[in-house]
Amino acid sequence: MSIEQLIVALVVVAAVGFAVARTIRIIPQATAAIIERLGRYHRTLTPGLNLVVPFIDRIKDMIDLREQVVSFPPQPVITSDNLVVSIDTVIYFQVTNPKAATYEIANFLTGVEQLTVTTLRNVVGGMDLERTLTSREDINTALRGVLDEATGKWGIRVNRVELKAIDPPASIQDSMEKQMRADRDKRAAVLAAEGQRQASILAAEGDKQASVLRARGEAEAAVLRAQADAEAQAMRAKGQADAIGMVFKAIHEGKPDQQLLAYQYLQTLPEIAKGEANKIWIVPSEMGKALENLGGLFTPPKSSDTQ
Repeated sequence: MSIEQLIVALVVVAAVGFAVARTIRIIPQATAAIIERLGRYHRTLTPGLNLVVPFIDRIKDMIDLREQVVSFPPQPVITSDNLVVSIDTVIYFQVTNPKAATYEIANFLTGVEQLTVTTLRNVVGGMDLERTLTSREDINTALRGVLDEATGKWGIRVNRVELKAIDPPASIQDSMEKQMRADRDKRAAVLAAEGQRQASILAAEGDKQASVLRARGEAEAAVLRAQADAEAQAMRAKGQADAIGMVFKAIHEGKPDQQLLAYQYLQTLPEIAKGEANKIWIVPSEMGKALENLGGLFTPPKSSDTQ
């Protein structure tokens, strides 16, 4: 074999190898390849080993089928009360139709960004600043609905739309901070006043209950003292009655005569005269009779023999 034939053989082998290499296409997982045959869409290659016709079929685009997260730069948006706010957005989307994403729009990422900006301005333009700052979920829902409907023909599904930040102008932020501080101070003052009012009410109720309890206790104590005095008096009266009864019984059992009674009467007189207030002591009229009866003790009885 001559050198010329060897070179030709090598060229043929190289061409065949190159053709075979162009025929076999390996597509990664979660990726789709758009194949054009002679300039027209032919088919979409799925992940794995695929065969194509070399020099006739070509891969136009490799489309990522995973969910993608794109953060757009801050966009100035005018609210309904003519205030400019800067809003950062994050879009979560996924390509569901690689053919539509390739042929329905030149650059679907740019299209999603511009559609997000215009939709955001339309939604926020109908809200004032306060509602814009407090209605993030409503704005997210409105953006997602509009974007999902508009991007459906592009073969894209918008899963979520999030607002990272809503930044009003610096002057408005300063005014809002002052207003919030004033509101906090007002709430603090109201809470303090309410606390003092509750404390005063509780203290008054406590004093009232304490007074009621004291009065009730004093009344119960007075009742108990009265009951105790009544019982004591009843016991003393009973004791005196018993003592008088015993004395009376003893006297009757002893059968005292007039001389004994007169003697006891005279012994009692000094007790009657005792006392610091007794300046004048009047002798009772019965004293003479008592002395007469007492004198009878010393008079000898008359003899029965004397006639």
